[in-house]
Amino acid sequence: MLLAVFAVTWLATRYGRLRKQGMGVAERKEGRSASQVLANTGMAAACALCYSGLRAPLMLLGMAAALAVAAADTVSSECGQALSRNARLITTLESVPAGTDGGVTLGGTAAGALAAGLVSLVGVWAGLLPRHWMWMAGAGGLFGMIVDSFLGALFERRGWMGNDSVNFISTVVAAVGAAAVAGL
Repeated sequence: MLLAVFAVTWLATRYGRLRKQGMGVAERKEGRSASQVLANTGMAAACALCYSGLRAPLMLLGMAAALAVAAADTVSSECGQALSRNARLITTLESVPAGTDGGVTLGGTAAGALAAGLVSLVGVWAGLLPRHWMWMAGAGGLFGMIVDSFLGALFERRGWMGNDSVNFISTVVAAVGAAAVAGL
C-alpha cells in the first residue's frame, strides 16, 4: 500500500509539471522533506505498529485510511493545479488561484478520490483488508482529504498551522473515522 501511495503521488507530482512550474506551484526538485513524509505516513505507521502488537484488525483499516488520505491529498493538489488555474475555497466557494491552501477543484477532487480508492484496492489485493472494508478505507481517505482542505482554508492560510500539521491531523481523522465506522 505504501508503494502504491508513492507511485500515485510521484505520477501526480510529475503530471503537468511544466504548467505548474509556470504558475509557481510545482513541487521542489529536491522532493518532499522528512517532516512531510512523516506527517503523511506517521499515523499509518503507528496503526501498523499497534496492529503488530495488538492484532486488532481495525488498526489495519486505520492504516489503510491514513495511507488513502496521504495519496488523495497529494494527488488532488497536484492534479488540481495541473488541470486548472483557479480553484474554489472550500469554506466560501470564493475563486482563488490553484495551489491556494483550502482551494479545491472538481478535477483535483476526482483524482484524489480515485487515488484513495486505488490505495484501498491495493490493500485488498495484498490481503491486508477484507473486501467489505475497501470502501471504508477509501471513504476515510476522501473524508480526510476534505478535512485537509478545510484545515488549509481555516488555519494554514492564516499561518496558524503549517502544512505538516494539517496533513498529520487529516490522516488521524481518516484513520480514526474509518475504524470508528467499522467498529459500529
